[in-house]
Amino acid sequence: MTNAVTLGRNLPITEVCHGISRGFAPISWARATKEAVMKRPIKTLTLILSILASPALALVPINEEPVIHDKLLQGFIGDTITDNCPTMEARKMRALGELLDIRDYALEQGYEAAVVKDFVTSKEEKKKFKTEAAEWLAAKGAEPGNPDAYCQIGEAEIAADSLIGQLLRSTK
Repeated sequence: MTNAVTLGRNLPITEVCHGISRGFAPISWARATKEAVMKRPIKTLTLILSILASPALALVPINEEPVIHDKLLQGFIGDTITDNCPTMEARKMRALGELLDIRDYALEQGYEAAVVKDFVTSKEEKKKFKTEAAEWLAAKGAEPGNPDAYCQIGEAEIAADSLIGQLLRSTK
């Protein structure tokens, strides 16, 4: 493509121009549009990268993340059942596998490893989950000092093949 410009003594000189330098303006509106379209992929790539980066910025606190909360709560419920029912045992390997799955899920969601570790080892969070597990069990009819109620809930969860039931083993 050529551009006619004047240099020196106002003589027109025709030179090759790719529209990169400031001294040469696009010959037509069509060329200007073409250059604008060529810049569009860069803007699109920038937008895509910003969208992909945004989930890390928009994370809810780890203790409010629904999948993590629900699975941990079910683990605490299963643990409470095994503590109060003499005929229930914990499937420790299954529980460990679930904990590792929760950890992997949290890391995939963008939580940092230190945040996950702090959450899992927090005494405050354990206390909250134990309280919530006790409330859940009380709503199902379990009461402290009544091991039969805990055993019935455990048997029902095993029969329903829920996560709580999968974490338990009946020794009846």
